[in-house]
Amino acid sequence: MFQKSFIYAPLPGRVAFGAGSLEQLSREFAELQVGRALVVCTPEQSDLAEKVRATLGSQCAGVFPKAAMHVPIEIAREARAYASQIGADGIVAIGGGSTIGLGKAIALESSIPILAVPTTYAGSEMTPIYGLTESGEKKTGRSLNVLPRTVIYDPLLTLTLPVAMSATSGINAIAHCVEALYAENANPITTMMAEEGVRALARGLLIVSDNPESVDARSQCLYGAWLAGSVLAATSVALHHKLCHTLGGMLNLPHAQTHTVVLPHAVAYNAPAAPQAMARLAKALTAEDAAQGLFDLAVRLDAPTSLKALGMRESDLDRVTDAALAAPYPNPRPLHRDGIRVLLEAAYHGSRPHAMTTPI
Repeated sequence: MFQKSFIYAPLPGRVAFGAGSLEQLSREFAELQVGRALVVCTPEQSDLAEKVRATLGSQCAGVFPKAAMHVPIEIAREARAYASQIGADGIVAIGGGSTIGLGKAIALESSIPILAVPTTYAGSEMTPIYGLTESGEKKTGRSLNVLPRTVIYDPLLTLTLPVAMSATSGINAIAHCVEALYAENANPITTMMAEEGVRALARGLLIVSDNPESVDARSQCLYGAWLAGSVLAATSVALHHKLCHTLGGMLNLPHAQTHTVVLPHAVAYNAPAAPQAMARLAKALTAEDAAQGLFDLAVRLDAPTSLKALGMRESDLDRVTDAALAAPYPNPRPLHRDGIRVLLEAAYHGSRPHAMTTPI
């Protein structure tokens, strides 16, 4: 049945997509009408940041190579102070979700524009969503101040992304599409984009696992990540993201890997309440069952499938369950403690999710 009434509010932004598009950096930076860039990255990507510094020349005011997972508030404060000290009026964030998240943390208080150059498939470069971790709790919010004005998608920059990281980063992006399919504010446009995003990512990741140097496959993955970020920006998230934010903030589990492990189980929990979304998801995955299709994709990509393997302790299950139920996100299926506890235990052990057909 067609959804006859809905609201769709696409966000502003400029995208330069294609192999070699990093060469357009100076031009795209000039389009922002700013002149003193702060380049942010993780310590591991300092060499790439230095390449960006050389490209921008006198327009680069400094490099801050300390981005970290989950954006610790201490690092965000240090980066904000450094940006102010050097008089930066623009940010070039080159890297994955951690780096772009740090760029957002700076822009949140300063409102200076971000030019994002993603080197993973996280998708956060397309969203006004930010996250900061303080005292073991990851808090998220939305602000147009943090939405990157320009995004450069260059698949050549992802050729060195290891297959293992490609897999988990890509499934993280798929998670954005999945929750957009059953979001309370979903609409026909975001649904179409989400299904296409899952299809592009799943196909691209499988090729990357066999041929990491395939520019075409890397391009498919970046295209899927673009769609994933776009639908994440236009819709709301649900139980899956709440669980991952809780696990990341409380236990400091790795972000993309946690999404990879939890997603099939969150989908299995929500399946009875969102049959149309599950049908679209299964179709995009070319699977009979959506939850099992996601689990099988992770297995085929040799990605992690258990929280235990990520360092979680079984004794943490109860307190994570209780924390995830505090201030819950909207979700298509009502949240029941016993059900969430079972979900997390299955994710902890890495059990293959069972198809859930019992109506609610």
